[in-house]
Order: sequence, then structure tokens, then C-alpha cells
Amino acid sequence: MRWFRFGSGKRRAEQDPGRQQEIYRQVRDGFGAHVPGRFADQAAGTLALLDGDDGIVVAAAILRDYADAVAGAMRAQGFPAERRDYRWAWRSAGPRLRSPLVTGQGGPFHPYVQVAAAVTVVATRSKQLVRVTAPEPVLTHLLEILDVITSSWEYGGVAADVDTATLAGGLIAAVRDLRAAMAEEPPLPSPIREQMRRNNTVDVWDPATHRVVGGFNPGRSMREAFLA
Repeated sequence: MRWFRFGSGKRRAEQDPGRQQEIYRQVRDGFGAHVPGRFADQAAGTLALLDGDDGIVVAAAILRDYADAVAGAMRAQGFPAERRDYRWAWRSAGPRLRSPLVTGQGGPFHPYVQVAAAVTVVATRSKQLVRVTAPEPVLTHLLEILDVITSSWEYGGVAADVDTATLAGGLIAAVRDLRAAMAEEPPLPSPIREQMRRNNTVDVWDPATHRVVGGFNPGRSMREAFLA
């Protein structure tokens, strides 16, 4: 079974793989759709467990495993899906392609709970993350999840609800802060650059009231975050 990837040897000595596995188990089993409670409250509870260097490593593992599960769920639908360019898949399949965020096929982690907490860890502790573990895979997974979300809005007819829009905003902030913390900012992938050239605003719905409560312009938000 794959486990966690570590950074430099010096930082590795300060980490506890056993504790990492226990944190991973706690956030996997103790939170999610199977647990009563508001998503925001559960995300806060998850975030409290992701403390210290070990918590950062677990946050990276959550993003990795969720991104892997999303890729598997997309491909299982029978449409060609390249995880470095989900935008192409959504544009080709349209509404026939179901979002794994909507269908709950994203593996053991909930996008608005454990994944949201992991995204917050990256956004708020990026400078520490680059010293603890390799930042490049983390950045890749953040961008993959962001690409799935924004492409599903534009081409798949997936409604943008408050939780998904909040997650997208968090992903944008995490990408911005992690790239800024890296020694050299890597280039953004072409699907993200294409989205940044767009200027479409999507309606944001409140699932509780079934009403539009705002709007979200992912292209503008990315431009403001990534080109500043």
C-alpha cells in the first residue's frame, strides 16, 4: 500500500509515520457523509487534526488520494478523461459526464470536509509545506480538482452550489500560496490558462433554499490570484 512521501532527510527525522497513519485513519473514518453534522463544522474538526508537520503530510496524502479517486470515477464512466486536462473531457462529453463531486464517487474523502480542510492547510501553511514534503505533486492535485470543478460548471451543466464554489475559491487560494512558496513558480497547465482567459460568471445556489445567492467568476478569480 502506498503511503506518504517525505521531503529532505532532515525533515524526515522530525516526522512520525505512525502518527501520520493514525491521523489519516481518524480523518477518514471520523468525518464525511456518513457522519451527522454540517460540512463546515466537520471541516473545522478535520483541520484541527491536521496540525504540525505530520498533519501537513496527511493533508498532502488526502489531496493525492482524492485526486486519484476522482480520476478513477471519471474514467469509469466510459469517456476518455486525461487527468491533466479534464476540461477537454467535459467539453467532449457535456452533461453525459457526471461530476464525482455530485455522485459521491470521490473515494473515502468528502470534498467539502476532509478535502476542504486539506486545501486550507496548503493555503495557510505553504511555506512550511515546501520544507516538509515535495510541493509539486500537491500543486498538481490542487489544479486537477479545480479543473474538474470549473469545467463541469462550464460544459457539464453542473450547478455551482455554495459548498462547491467555496471549495473552488479555497483551491485557487491554495494554488496561489503554494506557487508563491516554491523556489520557482511552475507554469500553469493549459486547461487552467484557458479558464483564466474566460470571463463567465456562474450562478451560485444555496442547496437549502434552492435560490441563487451570488455569482462566481472562476476566470477572473484565477487571474487576480495567479497573475498578481
